[in-house]
Amino acid sequence: MRADRAVLVAALLAGCAGHAVPGPSAPIPVAERRVSLFLIGDAGKPDSAGDPVLGELARQASAAPRGSAILFLGDNLYPRGLPVPDDPERKEMERRRAAQLAVAGRSRPRTIFVPGNHDWARMGADGWNAVRRSEAFIREQSHGLAEQEPGGGCPGPAVVDIGDNFRLLLLDTEWWLQKPAYPKATDAASGCATFTEEAIGERLSRLLAESGGRKVVVAGHHPLATAGEHGGHFPVTTHIFPLRAFKKWLWVPLPVLGSIYPIARANGITSQDLSGSANERMRAAFGRALAGHPPLLYAAGHDHTLQVFEGPFARYTVVSGAGIENHEGAVGWGKGAVFASDSPGFMRLDVDRSGRVRLSVTEVQSHGAREAFGLWLAEH
Repeated sequence: MRADRAVLVAALLAGCAGHAVPGPSAPIPVAERRVSLFLIGDAGKPDSAGDPVLGELARQASAAPRGSAILFLGDNLYPRGLPVPDDPERKEMERRRAAQLAVAGRSRPRTIFVPGNHDWARMGADGWNAVRRSEAFIREQSHGLAEQEPGGGCPGPAVVDIGDNFRLLLLDTEWWLQKPAYPKATDAASGCATFTEEAIGERLSRLLAESGGRKVVVAGHHPLATAGEHGGHFPVTTHIFPLRAFKKWLWVPLPVLGSIYPIARANGITSQDLSGSANERMRAAFGRALAGHPPLLYAAGHDHTLQVFEGPFARYTVVSGAGIENHEGAVGWGKGAVFASDSPGFMRLDVDRSGRVRLSVTEVQSHGAREAFGLWLAEH
C-alpha cells in the first residue's frame, strides 16, 4: 500500500483496536529548525544512474541546519559488504559506497554508518573482517565527513552527540546474531570496550542515565518491533510463489508447498527474524537495559519498509529500511503501530527552537517526494 492508503488503513485498524492514531502535525518552518537527524536504512544497492531516494536525502540534508547528521542504519552494501581488494565484486561495492558518500559530500552533514547483517559478509565467516574493511574505507574516502560506528567490529554502544540536542547510542546488532563458530569480538584482545552481552547491557543502561539532558536515540540495524517480513508478515504471493524470496523473477507457482518457507520463517528458522532464539535474547537484553530510562526513539532498518510504533522499550520505535528504489518489502500492521508503508523513503527528526522534536516520513515515488506522515515525539 502507498502512503495515502497506508495512513487511512492505519487509522481504521487502530480505531478497531481501540488505539487512536496521533493526528497530523505541520512541519516545523525552516527558519525554526535547530537541527535535523536523517534516518535511512538498507540503502546498499543504489542504481548506477542515481537513486532517487539518495537524491532526495541529499536535497533535504543540504537545506538542513548546520550541525545536522545522517544515520545509515545498516545493510549499507549488498549482498556481502565490502570484500577484499582483489575480489571481482570490489569495484561495484566501491561504486555503491561512493554513491552514499556523495550524499555527505553534497550536503556536508555529519554522516554515520551503522553495520547490518549484510555488511558482516552476509552473516558469513569473514564478517568481522568485512565490517572493519568497511570502516577503514569510509575513513579513507570520506575526507572526515563520514564514519562507521561502532568501530572495530565492536558491539557498542558507541556514543555520538549531535550538538546539545541528540545523543546517539549506536549498536552493532549483528554481533549478537553471528553464528558462534564465526569470529567476532569476545575478549579484551579485540580492543572493544564491551565484548560480552552483560557488559553491553550495563553500558547501555548507564549511558541512558547519563544523557546530559539530550534526547536519546538508540539505533542498530535490527528492529525491536516490525510487521514486515522479519516480523513474520508475508503477502499471499509469497505462499504461492515462494522462490521469489530468492530470485524476484522466479514466478513459479508452488501452492501449499510454498507455505513451508513463510511458516518456517515465522517459527524461528533464522536469527535474522524476531522469532529466532538469538534475536529474542538480544531484544530481551535491550529491553532490560532500556527499562530504567527509556530513550525517545529506537531506530532500525532490516525490513525494507517505513514503520512507526509507540513502544516497545523506547517511547517510539521506527523501521526506516526502504532506503533505495525497487527494494521495498511487504508490511502489515503491528502492535502499537501508528504508520506503515511499503514505499521507498526515509525518516527525519527535526528539533525546533523551543526544543520540541518532530518525526516525519518522506516517501519517494516516480513522480517525486512528499511527506507522508508527521508526529511530535517530544514537546520540550
